[in-house]
This record gives sequence, C-alpha cells and structure tokens, in this order.
Amino acid sequence: MSEISGQCLCGAVRVTAQTDNPILRACHCEMCRRHTSGAFFSIETVPGSVIVTGDAMTYRSSEWAQRGFCGTCGSTLWYETIHDGRRNLAAGLFEDGGGAPLKMEFFADKCPQGYRLAGDHRRLTTDETIAMFAGGAE
Repeated sequence: MSEISGQCLCGAVRVTAQTDNPILRACHCEMCRRHTSGAFFSIETVPGSVIVTGDAMTYRSSEWAQRGFCGTCGSTLWYETIHDGRRNLAAGLFEDGGGAPLKMEFFADKCPQGYRLAGDHRRLTTDETIAMFAGGAE
C-alpha cells in the first residue's frame, strides 16, 4: 500500500489517500462532463483512507451522489456516493494522475465526438455502467 498526496489548483485544499492497486477511471456521463468540461478522471483509493483539509465544498448532484470542489478556486475534488460515503478522487489533484494507468471508461457510448481515449482498457456503455452500479459491483 502506498500514500498519494495532492492539491487543488490554488492549494487551499489538500488531499491524502492510500492506494493498494491504483487505477484511473474516466466517466463520460452528462453530469461529469458538465462538472469538468470533459471526462472526469478519478483514481481508485482504499475506502476510508481519504483525508481532506482546507476549503472543500460539496454539491448534491443527484439522489445518490455529491461532488466536491474547492471553495476558493473551484477545482473538482471528488465524486462521492451517498449510500457508502466512497469518494472517487479527481486524478488531476495528484502528480501524474497518481501514476495510475487508465483501466476503465464509464458511459463510453456518451463520449463526445471531439475526443476518444486511446489504449486497451474496459469501455462500459450506459446500460453496462448502470447495471454495474445497480448491482453494487465496482
């Protein structure tokens, strides 16, 4: 297990978390694209290991989730599921995305025509993404 540390654009919010097998995931859902102006890249961390200090704010974006952002500069910090409090931290907070490889795209069929992510990784459609989260799998 290793520790990663990062910060928002202005440095007002700092984040530390543990990783045991860090992977990057990209989400192309409409809410993530509106929140980040592109795909939301998150890094997988050990549940319960996230420590956040500073001016972090949250916005309840749906019945099941909320999003964190810096109250000073507005940087995206996380996507959090309400039912279990699990935070998917924004990869951009960490040097080199935490050094993690891209392993999965959610809502791949919603990816805008203007960009596509290269590489050999799992690409889930909208139906596959919803089924995965509805079934409690990750």
